[in-house]
Amino acid sequence: MSSRKQVMVRNVPVGGGAPVVIQSMCNVDSRNEEGILKQIGELQEAGCQIVRLAVPNQEALQVFSRIRQKTDMPLVADIHFDWRMAVGAIEAGADKIRINPGNIGSRENVQRVVDAAKEHQVPIRVGVNSGSVEKDLLQKYGHVTAEALAESAVKNVRMIEDMGYDDLVVSIKSSDVQMNFDAHKIAAQKIDHPFHIGITEAGTVKMGKIKSAAGIGALLLSGIGDTLRVSLTADPVEEVLFARNLLESIGLRKPKFELVSCPTCGRTRIPLQQLAESVEKRLTEEKDLPEGLKIAVMGCVVNGPGEAAEADYGICGGDGKGIIFAKGKVLKTVEEDQLEDGLIAAIREGAGKIE
Repeated sequence: MSSRKQVMVRNVPVGGGAPVVIQSMCNVDSRNEEGILKQIGELQEAGCQIVRLAVPNQEALQVFSRIRQKTDMPLVADIHFDWRMAVGAIEAGADKIRINPGNIGSRENVQRVVDAAKEHQVPIRVGVNSGSVEKDLLQKYGHVTAEALAESAVKNVRMIEDMGYDDLVVSIKSSDVQMNFDAHKIAAQKIDHPFHIGITEAGTVKMGKIKSAAGIGALLLSGIGDTLRVSLTADPVEEVLFARNLLESIGLRKPKFELVSCPTCGRTRIPLQQLAESVEKRLTEEKDLPEGLKIAVMGCVVNGPGEAAEADYGICGGDGKGIIFAKGKVLKTVEEDQLEDGLIAAIREGAGKIE
């Protein structure tokens, strides 16, 4: 159900069958040019593909304009109320703008923004969230509902389409996972534009990741979502890293490696949690290992080569010793404290590789 339409955000395709795009938003003061540039660099290194910047006033707009000249990162200008900031950001080189038409004011003001976007061929992200549903829809449904959110999104999209512009990305956000999912399911039947997905105000790192995994993951597995932001009360780099992990976990990004490990039981005779975490850290840090491998760290022979036979390489422990295996075939037996180094060596050597 992924969008058949596509927009270009600078050099990044969104929708139309393109891979799901990861984005985040700078949380540095919008006037802090040096801090924003530093954070953009950190986000880019973490794998972020699009960065959004708040442009609330003229001072922030001037900073945005200077930043645009100093980075090739695709930039989205986040506008809440002032149509003049939207037009100014477009003229300053924004690659996309985010507006909530209901907050921009009159239809005439929205038209001014649309005209500028059309002239400069800048996509518009049409945002709707639980706090911005129009009063008439709240009266119609009694309170914020999935139906109200979806109808608001469709209504605003149709308004901009009627103004002669079709280069749109749709964003429906709620902090309620079920409502967020239902609203997207409704809107996706009526809108063919790319969807920007996420769970707004998801919370701190721990709970925010849980809610985001449930909400974003459910949408992606339903075929909805062309670009995403994980919204955490944390360093935005954390958002990007988790977004990548999420996409990898459901097969939408190729991981550097996949690690599987058993949950342990009364048979376990090695410190498996510590070993698995150490192997994961080692694999993450190693620079010259083959990518895309499936690695198993198992607690005993019961869950060793047999149950993890599909793993490219693996280890499992016993009493003071353990085995290193590949594709279900035992390669060697080593002392327990040599399991991790032996695994890395086996991967490097390509031992036991089955074509």
